[in-house]
Amino acid sequence: MGFFDRLKKGLSKTRKALVEKVEQIVLQRKKIDEEMYEELEEALIQADVGVNTAMELVEKIRQRAKEANTDDASMLKVFFQEELKLILGEDTSDININKEGLTVISVVGVNGVGKTTTIGKLAHYFKQQGKKVMLAAADTFRAAAIDQLEIWAKRADAEIIKHSEGADPGAVVYDAVHAARARKMDILIIDTAGRLHTKSNLMEELKKINRIAAREIKGAPHETLLVLDATTGQNAINQAKIFGEAVNVTGIVLTKLDGTAKGGVVIAIKNDLKIPVKMIGVGEKIDDLQPFNPKEFAFALYSGADSEQKP
Repeated sequence: MGFFDRLKKGLSKTRKALVEKVEQIVLQRKKIDEEMYEELEEALIQADVGVNTAMELVEKIRQRAKEANTDDASMLKVFFQEELKLILGEDTSDININKEGLTVISVVGVNGVGKTTTIGKLAHYFKQQGKKVMLAAADTFRAAAIDQLEIWAKRADAEIIKHSEGADPGAVVYDAVHAARARKMDILIIDTAGRLHTKSNLMEELKKINRIAAREIKGAPHETLLVLDATTGQNAINQAKIFGEAVNVTGIVLTKLDGTAKGGVVIAIKNDLKIPVKMIGVGEKIDDLQPFNPKEFAFALYSGADSEQKP
Protein backbone atom coordinates (compact mmCIF):
# COMPACT_ATOMS: atom_id res chain seq x y z
CA MET A 1 0.00 0.00 0.00
CA GLY A 2 1.47 3.35 -1.09
CA PHE A 3 1.57 6.42 1.17
CA PHE A 4 -1.49 8.02 -0.48
CA ASP A 5 -3.55 4.87 0.11
CA ARG A 6 -2.37 4.73 3.73
CA LEU A 7 -3.28 8.41 4.10
CA LYS A 8 -6.73 7.83 2.60
CA LYS A 9 -7.31 4.89 4.93
CA GLY A 10 -5.94 6.81 7.92
CA LEU A 11 -8.28 9.75 7.30
CA SER A 12 -11.41 7.58 7.29
CA LYS A 13 -12.55 8.70 10.79
CA THR A 14 -11.84 12.36 10.00
CA ARG A 15 -13.76 11.93 6.72
CA LYS A 16 -16.82 10.72 8.65
CA ALA A 17 -16.52 13.48 11.25
CA LEU A 18 -15.99 16.29 8.73
CA VAL A 19 -16.78 15.66 5.06
CA GLU A 20 -19.63 13.17 5.48
CA LYS A 21 -21.14 15.24 8.30
CA VAL A 22 -21.27 18.28 6.02
CA GLU A 23 -22.86 16.18 3.29
CA GLN A 24 -25.50 14.91 5.75
CA ILE A 25 -26.39 18.50 6.65
CA VAL A 26 -26.73 19.37 2.95
CA LEU A 27 -28.84 16.32 2.08
CA GLN A 28 -31.37 17.07 4.81
CA ARG A 29 -32.46 20.31 3.12
CA LYS A 30 -33.22 21.74 -0.28
CA LYS A 31 -32.66 25.37 0.67
CA ILE A 32 -29.95 27.13 2.65
CA ASP A 33 -31.25 28.65 5.88
CA GLU A 34 -29.81 30.04 9.12
CA GLU A 35 -30.26 26.75 10.96
CA MET A 36 -28.15 25.07 8.31
CA TYR A 37 -25.27 27.48 8.89
CA GLU A 38 -25.50 26.84 12.64
CA GLU A 39 -25.39 23.07 12.11
CA LEU A 40 -22.40 23.44 9.80
CA GLU A 41 -20.51 25.55 12.35
CA GLU A 42 -21.26 23.00 15.08
CA ALA A 43 -20.09 20.11 12.88
CA LEU A 44 -16.82 21.90 12.08
CA ILE A 45 -16.11 22.58 15.76
CA GLN A 46 -16.81 18.94 16.65
CA ALA A 47 -14.37 17.87 13.91
CA ASP A 48 -11.64 19.90 15.70
CA VAL A 49 -11.41 22.56 13.03
CA GLY A 50 -11.52 25.04 15.93
CA VAL A 51 -14.02 27.75 16.88
CA ASN A 52 -12.27 30.62 15.05
CA THR A 53 -11.73 28.66 11.84
CA ALA A 54 -15.27 27.23 11.95
CA MET A 55 -16.78 30.70 12.29
CA GLU A 56 -14.57 32.08 9.49
CA LEU A 57 -15.41 29.19 7.17
CA VAL A 58 -19.15 29.51 7.70
CA GLU A 59 -18.99 33.29 7.18
CA LYS A 60 -17.11 32.84 3.90
CA ILE A 61 -19.63 30.22 2.74
CA ARG A 62 -22.45 32.60 3.66
CA GLN A 63 -20.80 35.35 1.59
CA ARG A 64 -20.33 33.00 -1.37
CA ALA A 65 -24.02 32.05 -1.29
CA LYS A 66 -24.96 35.73 -1.13
CA GLU A 67 -22.68 36.67 -4.03
CA ALA A 68 -24.00 33.77 -6.11
CA ASN A 69 -27.53 34.80 -5.15
CA THR A 70 -28.45 31.20 -4.37
CA ASP A 71 -30.28 29.35 -1.60
CA ASP A 72 -29.65 25.92 -3.17
CA ALA A 73 -28.43 23.70 -0.32
CA SER A 74 -26.33 21.52 -2.64
CA MET A 75 -24.13 24.53 -3.42
CA LEU A 76 -23.04 24.70 0.24
CA LYS A 77 -21.03 21.51 -0.28
CA VAL A 78 -19.24 23.05 -3.27
CA PHE A 79 -18.48 26.28 -1.39
CA PHE A 80 -17.17 24.28 1.58
CA GLN A 81 -14.79 22.24 -0.61
CA GLU A 82 -13.47 25.37 -2.32
CA GLU A 83 -12.88 27.24 0.97
CA LEU A 84 -11.17 24.18 2.46
CA LYS A 85 -8.87 24.07 -0.53
CA LEU A 86 -8.00 27.77 -0.08
CA ILE A 87 -7.09 27.26 3.59
CA LEU A 88 -4.95 24.18 2.93
CA GLY A 89 -3.22 25.86 -0.01
CA GLU A 90 -1.49 24.07 -2.86
CA ASP A 91 2.21 24.31 -2.11
CA THR A 92 4.25 21.74 -0.22
CA SER A 93 6.55 23.38 2.38
CA ASP A 94 9.92 21.69 2.17
CA ILE A 95 12.25 21.38 5.14
CA ASN A 96 14.84 24.17 5.11
CA ILE A 97 18.24 22.88 4.03
CA ASN A 98 21.46 24.81 4.64
CA LYS A 99 23.13 25.13 1.24
CA GLU A 100 26.42 26.16 2.85
CA GLY A 101 27.07 23.03 4.90
CA LEU A 102 25.58 21.24 7.89
CA THR A 103 21.81 21.54 8.33
CA VAL A 104 20.76 21.66 11.97
CA ILE A 105 17.16 20.64 12.78
CA SER A 106 15.81 21.12 16.30
CA VAL A 107 12.77 18.96 17.15
CA VAL A 108 10.53 20.10 19.99
CA GLY A 109 7.28 18.90 21.56
CA VAL A 110 5.77 17.58 24.77
CA ASN A 111 6.29 14.00 25.91
CA GLY A 112 3.92 11.48 24.37
CA VAL A 113 3.46 13.08 20.96
CA GLY A 114 5.90 10.68 19.27
CA LYS A 115 8.83 13.12 19.14
CA THR A 116 11.69 10.62 19.36
CA THR A 117 9.96 8.23 16.96
CA THR A 118 9.44 11.14 14.56
CA ILE A 119 13.16 11.95 14.70
CA GLY A 120 14.00 8.34 13.82
CA LYS A 121 11.62 8.42 10.87
CA LEU A 122 12.96 11.83 9.81
CA ALA A 123 16.51 10.41 9.89
CA HIS A 124 15.36 7.53 7.69
CA TYR A 125 13.68 10.00 5.30
CA PHE A 126 16.97 11.89 4.82
CA LYS A 127 19.01 8.68 4.59
CA GLN A 128 16.74 7.59 1.72
CA GLN A 129 17.86 10.77 -0.04
CA GLY A 130 21.49 9.72 0.36
CA LYS A 131 22.32 12.19 3.13
CA LYS A 132 24.63 11.55 6.09
CA VAL A 133 22.61 11.97 9.27
CA MET A 134 23.54 12.40 12.93
CA LEU A 135 21.21 12.54 15.95
CA ALA A 136 21.88 14.51 19.15
CA ALA A 137 20.33 13.08 22.33
CA ALA A 138 19.69 16.40 24.07
CA ASP A 139 16.68 15.09 26.01
CA THR A 140 18.89 14.16 28.95
CA PHE A 141 16.14 14.32 31.56
CA ARG A 142 14.80 10.87 30.67
CA ALA A 143 17.13 7.89 30.36
CA ALA A 144 14.45 6.18 28.25
CA ALA A 145 14.64 9.04 25.71
CA ILE A 146 18.36 8.45 25.14
CA ASP A 147 17.86 4.68 24.84
CA GLN A 148 14.92 5.13 22.48
CA LEU A 149 16.85 7.53 20.25
CA GLU A 150 19.74 5.06 20.12
CA ILE A 151 17.39 2.32 18.90
CA TRP A 152 16.02 4.61 16.20
CA ALA A 153 19.55 5.66 15.17
CA LYS A 154 20.34 1.99 14.49
CA ARG A 155 17.09 1.47 12.59
CA ALA A 156 17.71 4.52 10.42
CA ASP A 157 21.45 3.81 10.07
CA ALA A 158 22.28 7.23 11.53
CA GLU A 159 25.08 8.23 13.91
CA ILE A 160 24.30 9.47 17.41
CA ILE A 161 25.97 11.73 19.98
CA LYS A 162 24.84 11.16 23.57
CA HIS A 163 25.88 11.95 27.12
CA SER A 164 24.69 10.32 30.34
CA GLU A 165 21.26 10.95 31.86
CA GLY A 166 21.08 14.34 33.58
CA ALA A 167 23.89 15.87 31.51
CA ASP A 168 23.67 19.45 30.25
CA PRO A 169 21.63 19.41 27.00
CA GLY A 170 23.64 22.37 25.74
CA ALA A 171 26.86 20.39 26.09
CA VAL A 172 25.34 17.54 24.05
CA VAL A 173 24.40 19.98 21.27
CA TYR A 174 27.86 21.59 21.34
CA ASP A 175 29.58 18.19 21.02
CA ALA A 176 27.12 17.03 18.35
CA VAL A 177 27.68 20.10 16.17
CA HIS A 178 31.46 19.68 16.32
CA ALA A 179 31.25 15.91 15.68
CA ALA A 180 28.84 16.43 12.77
CA ARG A 181 31.16 18.93 11.14
CA ALA A 182 34.24 16.76 11.70
CA ARG A 183 32.51 13.73 10.18
CA LYS A 184 31.12 15.81 7.31
CA MET A 185 27.48 15.11 8.09
CA ASP A 186 24.71 16.65 6.02
CA ILE A 187 21.98 16.69 8.67
CA LEU A 188 22.08 17.02 12.47
CA ILE A 189 18.74 16.38 14.20
CA ILE A 190 18.48 17.45 17.84
CA ASP A 191 16.09 15.63 20.19
CA THR A 192 15.05 18.08 22.92
CA ALA A 193 13.34 17.60 26.28
CA GLY A 194 9.58 17.33 26.21
CA ARG A 195 8.45 17.74 29.75
CA LEU A 196 5.21 19.60 30.44
CA HIS A 197 4.86 22.52 28.06
CA THR A 198 3.58 24.69 30.93
CA LYS A 199 7.00 24.66 32.64
CA SER A 200 8.91 27.81 31.79
CA ASN A 201 12.28 26.20 32.57
CA LEU A 202 11.81 23.84 29.63
CA MET A 203 11.32 26.81 27.32
CA GLU A 204 14.49 28.46 28.64
CA GLU A 205 16.37 25.21 27.98
CA LEU A 206 15.14 25.19 24.38
CA LYS A 207 16.24 28.81 23.88
CA LYS A 208 19.68 27.93 25.27
CA ILE A 209 20.06 24.97 22.89
CA ASN A 210 19.15 27.19 19.95
CA ARG A 211 21.68 29.85 21.05
CA ILE A 212 24.46 27.25 21.22
CA ALA A 213 23.58 25.88 17.78
CA ALA A 214 23.46 29.42 16.33
CA ARG A 215 26.84 30.29 17.86
CA GLU A 216 28.50 27.26 16.25
CA ILE A 217 26.74 27.20 12.86
CA LYS A 218 25.52 30.24 10.94
CA GLY A 219 21.73 30.33 10.76
CA ALA A 220 21.25 27.29 13.02
CA PRO A 221 18.88 25.81 13.80
CA HIS A 222 17.84 26.00 10.17
CA GLU A 223 14.55 24.35 11.05
CA THR A 224 12.67 24.08 14.36
CA LEU A 225 10.03 21.41 13.97
CA LEU A 226 7.22 21.11 16.50
CA VAL A 227 5.80 17.60 16.77
CA LEU A 228 2.05 17.53 17.48
CA ASP A 229 -0.22 14.56 18.12
CA ALA A 230 -3.30 14.82 15.88
CA THR A 231 -5.37 12.79 18.37
CA THR A 232 -5.19 15.64 20.90
CA GLY A 233 -7.12 17.97 18.58
CA GLN A 234 -7.35 21.54 19.86
CA ASN A 235 -4.83 20.85 22.63
CA ALA A 236 -2.24 20.59 19.86
CA ILE A 237 -3.07 24.19 18.88
CA ASN A 238 -2.47 25.33 22.46
CA GLN A 239 0.89 23.54 22.53
CA ALA A 240 1.88 25.19 19.26
CA LYS A 241 1.08 28.65 20.62
CA ILE A 242 3.14 28.10 23.80
CA PHE A 243 6.15 26.66 21.96
CA GLY A 244 5.85 29.39 19.35
CA GLU A 245 6.22 32.05 22.04
CA ALA A 246 9.47 30.48 23.29
CA VAL A 247 11.21 29.42 20.10
CA ASN A 248 10.81 30.26 16.44
CA VAL A 249 8.82 27.24 15.29
CA THR A 250 9.33 27.03 11.53
CA GLY A 251 7.29 23.92 10.80
CA ILE A 252 4.82 21.40 12.20
CA VAL A 253 5.09 17.62 12.11
CA LEU A 254 1.66 16.11 12.71
CA THR A 255 1.77 12.52 13.96
CA LYS A 256 -0.91 9.84 14.48
CA LEU A 257 -3.22 11.16 11.76
CA ASP A 258 -4.36 7.61 11.16
CA GLY A 259 -7.09 6.32 13.44
CA THR A 260 -8.31 9.71 14.70
CA ALA A 261 -11.44 11.69 13.93
CA LYS A 262 -9.54 14.88 14.79
CA GLY A 263 -7.63 15.30 11.53
CA GLY A 264 -9.53 18.56 11.08
CA VAL A 265 -6.84 20.05 13.31
CA VAL A 266 -4.72 20.36 10.14
CA ILE A 267 -7.18 23.00 8.93
CA ALA A 268 -7.01 24.83 12.28
CA ILE A 269 -3.20 24.79 12.23
CA LYS A 270 -3.07 26.18 8.69
CA ASN A 271 -5.68 28.87 9.37
CA ASP A 272 -5.01 29.91 12.99
CA LEU A 273 -1.26 29.48 13.41
CA LYS A 274 0.03 30.29 9.93
CA ILE A 275 2.86 27.78 10.59
CA PRO A 276 3.45 25.40 7.68
CA VAL A 277 2.71 21.71 8.21
CA LYS A 278 5.86 20.13 6.79
CA MET A 279 5.53 16.43 7.56
CA ILE A 280 2.69 14.09 8.51
CA GLY A 281 2.69 10.61 10.00
CA VAL A 282 0.05 7.99 9.26
CA GLY A 283 1.38 4.80 10.81
CA GLU A 284 4.03 2.97 12.79
CA LYS A 285 6.39 1.98 9.98
CA ILE A 286 9.71 3.76 9.48
CA ASP A 287 8.58 5.18 6.12
CA ASP A 288 5.19 6.38 7.39
CA LEU A 289 6.44 9.96 7.82
CA GLN A 290 6.21 11.93 4.58
CA PRO A 291 6.10 15.58 3.42
CA PHE A 292 2.67 17.17 3.79
CA ASN A 293 1.10 17.71 0.38
CA PRO A 294 -2.05 19.88 0.78
CA LYS A 295 -3.58 18.78 -2.55
CA GLU A 296 -3.00 15.13 -1.74
CA PHE A 297 -4.40 15.58 1.76
CA ALA A 298 -7.57 17.25 0.44
CA PHE A 299 -8.05 14.55 -2.20
CA ALA A 300 -7.48 11.77 0.37
CA LEU A 301 -9.97 13.45 2.70
CA TYR A 302 -12.68 13.38 0.04
CA SER A 303 -11.83 10.00 -1.52
CA GLY A 304 -14.34 7.43 -0.38
CA ALA A 305 -16.94 10.02 0.62
CA ASP A 306 -20.20 10.37 -1.33
CA SER A 307 -18.51 13.07 -3.35
CA GLU A 308 -15.32 11.88 -5.08
CA GLN A 309 -14.74 15.33 -6.55
CA LYS A 310 -11.16 16.47 -6.11
CA PRO A 311 -11.24 19.64 -3.99
